[in-house]
Amino acid sequence: MKALVIQPAFGLENLAVVDRPDPSPGPGQVLVRVRAASLNFRDLLLAKGLYNPKLQFPRILGSDAAGEVIAVGSGVTRFKAGDRIANCFMPDWEDGPISDAAAKSTFGNDRDGVFAELVAVEERALVAIPAHLTFEEAATLPCAAVTAWNALTTAGTSAGTTVLLQGTGGVSIFALQLAHALGARALITSSSDEKLARAAALGATAGVNYRTNADWDKWARQQTGGVGVDVVVEVGGAGTLEHSVKAVKTGGHVALIGVLSGMGAFNPLPILMKAVRLQGVFVGSRAMFEQMNRVIAEKQIRPVIDRVFPFTEAPAAFRYLESGSHFGKIVMSM
Repeated sequence: MKALVIQPAFGLENLAVVDRPDPSPGPGQVLVRVRAASLNFRDLLLAKGLYNPKLQFPRILGSDAAGEVIAVGSGVTRFKAGDRIANCFMPDWEDGPISDAAAKSTFGNDRDGVFAELVAVEERALVAIPAHLTFEEAATLPCAAVTAWNALTTAGTSAGTTVLLQGTGGVSIFALQLAHALGARALITSSSDEKLARAAALGATAGVNYRTNADWDKWARQQTGGVGVDVVVEVGGAGTLEHSVKAVKTGGHVALIGVLSGMGAFNPLPILMKAVRLQGVFVGSRAMFEQMNRVIAEKQIRPVIDRVFPFTEAPAAFRYLESGSHFGKIVMSM
């Protein structure tokens, strides 16, 4: 089989699609023929040595894939050959609160990932995919979509909630689609007026270009009559967190997801003075994934894919992700 491996050192120049032995399913495992996989910002950080400097080489990268079951090991009861599935980000997090052990079981980092033509994984780490989705669409769900779902539902998003989203990457666009499905009002920021127009077509109530309006926190408060938004899906990190805390209402919720704007210092006093709930979100459990899929199926939501690369051009897909010009998800087709 072919697999995307990074070796012998960090750097996009060290990514290569190589031949690996075909895996076989062990007890409790399922053998999956991967049909499509999607990239996350985490994959770029891993490849560049900015996520886990102690990553063991060689490592098959990737946390998001979809495909079909071609064989099962002894004791498998949840799936059979021919089933269409996607993998979970953390194979050891089935339900309930996250644990330290589950957080250290991620694909593409703590263990070999799913950017390969064949993968053998535990049946508990798989979910059935909505029938209306293609493999390319389903491959976008495991990290970005589940993260957005976890952030929104943990914050209690529902009809009447106003949510502020940052940018138009994978998590933010999924959060827009899912917030709309939950009946919430979505505000969004971007550096591109064209992308803001596309976000409006997906259900965003209003948008602002943060390059021409650096005080987007004030803009968000104006959109809520000066009160502030109920929920912020924070993907920027330290570089945008101060604005997010200013934008959210007293007693509001900030779901901290990413570090797209880099690291840095942050003054926590405004969180205290406004009684803001700051919640770190590290993807989600299999139970969350399955709950989200029921909503995706009911509402017939289709993930937004910016571009599909052939798997043989995986390094080019990483470079495109690095450019930041995408809207939605970047996918590799097998």
